[in-house]
Amino acid sequence: MINDLHLGSLYLLMALMLVAGSLMSRRGRLGSALTMTIAWLTIFAAGFIVFTFRDDLGYVGQRLRSEATGAPVEAGRTIRVPMAIDGHFWVDARVNGVPVKFLVDSGATMTTVDVGTASKTGLQRILGRGQLVRTGNGVIQVAIAQADTLSVNDLVRRDFRMFVAGNDDINVLGMNWLSSLKRWSVEGRWLILEA
Repeated sequence: MINDLHLGSLYLLMALMLVAGSLMSRRGRLGSALTMTIAWLTIFAAGFIVFTFRDDLGYVGQRLRSEATGAPVEAGRTIRVPMAIDGHFWVDARVNGVPVKFLVDSGATMTTVDVGTASKTGLQRILGRGQLVRTGNGVIQVAIAQADTLSVNDLVRRDFRMFVAGNDDINVLGMNWLSSLKRWSVEGRWLILEA
């Protein structure tokens, strides 16, 4: 920490000395000197920013792609999901190998899919029918099913229990999936999922 502080301070001192030296050596109008000062400060500010984020430059390409397409950024067993324009976090998952888009909802106890998704993904193993559950939108009737696999990128869960809602609604990735992770958190505009 101290070494980083010293390096940053040394960098700023050298930048200020170079700008001051170049301005003292120039003879001319004040406007020209001011323009040169702003140019030098901009150059050194850009250099300082690159120096500061040098460890994160490996993720710049992934982050740019993520901002443009909404695709998650992967780093080993960690996935960074950008916040969508609607203010929610959406992930492209696979249920029994079939692509399904899920809303990540930490307020939902169970992962839930609608009837259409259950049919499309082949959720044949229905474990229970007619259970009533309270949701943010009121009380709904659900069946309990078990998927052979539910995966988000390389985070795979096998024999995964979920609800099948009796109406056509959005698919929700709930706390039973989030709590199976080593860690999950929201940091600014990013949802961090770590296996």
